Amino acid sequence: MRTAVLTVPTLEDLVSAAVAAPSIHNTQPWRFRLDPDTVTLEIRAVADRGLRHIDPTGRALHLSVGCAVLNLRVAVAHFGREPVTRLLPRPDEPDLLATVRFGGTTASSSTPHLYDALWHRHSSRFPYSERPLPTAVLAELAEAAHSEGALLSRPGPTETDRLLQLTREAEHRNTADPDRAAESRRWVHDPNDAALGMPPGTLGTQDFRDRIPMRDFGAHRHPAVLAARPFETRPTLMVLSTGHDRRADWLRAGQALERVLLVATAHGVRASLLHQALEWHDLRDQLAQAPDDRRANAQMVLRLGYGPKGPQSPRRTAEQTLAKAPLSVTR
Repeated sequence: MRTAVLTVPTLEDLVSAAVAAPSIHNTQPWRFRLDPDTVTLEIRAVADRGLRHIDPTGRALHLSVGCAVLNLRVAVAHFGREPVTRLLPRPDEPDLLATVRFGGTTASSSTPHLYDALWHRHSSRFPYSERPLPTAVLAELAEAAHSEGALLSRPGPTETDRLLQLTREAEHRNTADPDRAAESRRWVHDPNDAALGMPPGTLGTQDFRDRIPMRDFGAHRHPAVLAARPFETRPTLMVLSTGHDRRADWLRAGQALERVLLVATAHGVRASLLHQALEWHDLRDQLAQAPDDRRANAQMVLRLGYGPKGPQSPRRTAEQTLAKAPLSVTR
C-alpha cells in the first residue's frame, strides 16, 4: 500500500518500522517527534538508555539511531513520499541526531524488498552452516554499504583469525570488568518485564570450541544459562568502516549497517554483530588496520551465514516512542 496522505495510522506504521531497527543491547535509544508544520520527523537520542561503561563516547548509540533512520527512510519511500534526511541539523540541540522530512510524492519505492525485510530482520546468535555466501550476494552487500558512504570489506582467512582473536580478547576484558559486566547484565530481562533489553531466549549459545567469541550478555558463561554448541569452523566476517570518525560518520555507518542487514535478510542470510572489540580503544584501532585501507575507521564487525532465524527481541510500540504532539496531519 502506498499513499501520498500522511495519516495517524501511517505515521504510526512509519515509527514502528524505524523502531524495528537493531540497537546495542536492544536499548532502543531513540524517540520521535513530528513537526506537523513541516511534516518532519525528528529523531532524538534518549540519554538514559546510553551505556556509560560499554559505550562511553556514544558511538554505538549513534550507530543504533542511524539504523532507525535508514528504516524510516525505507518506510517513507514505501508509502510514496521522498525521504529528505538531515543529520545533526541543529548544533545547539545535540540530542537531535536526525530529521526526516516527507518530501514530494513518488510513483513507487525502488527497494520494496527492503521494506518487507525490515519486519523480518533480527540478529541470530546461533551456529550457522558451513555453506558459503554466493559471490553475487557478497558484492550486493558491499554495494549496499557503499551507497550509504561506508566500506564493507571481507577479510581473508589470516585476517579473519586476527579479528576473532581481537574479539576474543575484548570479550574476556568485558566479562572481567565489573562495571561493564554489570551494565551488560542489567539489559538481560525476562520477556514479560520490559519491551527493552535482551530476553534470555535471544542470547543464543556459546561456541564450545570458543573459536567464535559470541557476547556473554550475562557476563558469567554459566553452562546452565548459556549452552555450548559447535559453530562454523570458518565464519564469514565482514568489517564495516568509514573514512572519518565523527558523529555524522557514526550515523552514516548506522544507515549503512542497516541497509546491509536488510539486503542480507532479503537473501535469507542471517547476521550477528561482533561489537566487543569496538568497545576498547586500543582494540578498535587494531580492527581498523585492514590491509586494503589503513585509514578506515572500523564501525562494526558482522558475522554472516545461513542458519536458524532465532527469536526476536521485543520492541517498544510507536505510541511509546512517539513524543506527544498534534498528529492530525494530512498532506
